[in-house]
Amino acid sequence: MTRGPLTRRSFVTGAALGSAALLVRPLASLGRAAQRGRAEYSFTQFHNQTAESVLHRRIADMWAAIETETDGRVEAQVFPLNNRVAGSDPAALKMLVSGEIQFFTLMGGVMSQVVPAGDVQQVPFAFRSAAHAHEAMDGALGAYIREEMALKGIHGFPVGAFDNGIRQVTAVTRPVVVPADLRGMKMRVPNGALFRDLFTTLGAVPVTVNSIDIYAALQDGRADAQENPLALVDSFRLYEVVKYISMTNHMWSGFNQMAHLPTWQRLPGDIQEIIERNVAQAVRLQRQDQAQANGSLRPALIERGIAFNDVDPEPFRRALSGFYRTWKDTLGTRCWSLLEDAVGQSLA
Repeated sequence: MTRGPLTRRSFVTGAALGSAALLVRPLASLGRAAQRGRAEYSFTQFHNQTAESVLHRRIADMWAAIETETDGRVEAQVFPLNNRVAGSDPAALKMLVSGEIQFFTLMGGVMSQVVPAGDVQQVPFAFRSAAHAHEAMDGALGAYIREEMALKGIHGFPVGAFDNGIRQVTAVTRPVVVPADLRGMKMRVPNGALFRDLFTTLGAVPVTVNSIDIYAALQDGRADAQENPLALVDSFRLYEVVKYISMTNHMWSGFNQMAHLPTWQRLPGDIQEIIERNVAQAVRLQRQDQAQANGSLRPALIERGIAFNDVDPEPFRRALSGFYRTWKDTLGTRCWSLLEDAVGQSLA
């Protein structure tokens, strides 16, 4: 059974009843309407980055602007990574589909547990840069992903892919220069099949750890390495536990802004327009923020004692020929063709 948009009363009641499953510390509600308790629509927004991240700041500013522009009809509480959800991202994704939460941002490679087409965002060595990926997500490939999301009860936004950036390998034990360096390395990966398959193909041992536990996993030896954009190395303070960063540029990743589709469909058109416009504005600003962070951190991380090495991607791509054939079949002809159209090259 689907539910309508949460009123303030139903949100508070639901949060109390679900406190065992929602292990979160509520943030203060945003803006004037929250203080007055007069909002017509009260939502929850989850994401899996820290409260200090540019993603959190832009999302919080976005909902504050939406509240102002709707004259207090809409309010939202924003829950960052610091607020644990039992089962982490996959559990929160199920909550979005069921309507227990109404808005969520998530990588395509994890979203693929519900929307398999999301894995196309994580195809390795497909996008030359984050800007190149943004063009694809704002274009025909992104439109296809949103079609697939809708079939699973999720609303996607036309300009709705926040940026994470191009991913690099960050290691405790040794640098990665050629594929053989990954052999036997315990690589922390997100909870997604494509991530696990990629690093298994390259000879590593994938270890699935939620984002909030990456630091501890590297510190206690559960993982020898992890792979993420440089901004995450900084915001998660991973420079305290790793020694090497290999600029593999092996994958782009972003955070898809999603809404519970039945809730979205019940919103009046004027509110939909305000939310959609502010999502697009927040996405564009956050992309600029993230590009600046990822592009400026190398000197600072070197000063912290991290050893960097640049990597030739071609030996890695050659090692993935079978991987590409498998994932072309998995994602399907239409999806793969749209990917190749977007990136301007044949991958399989």
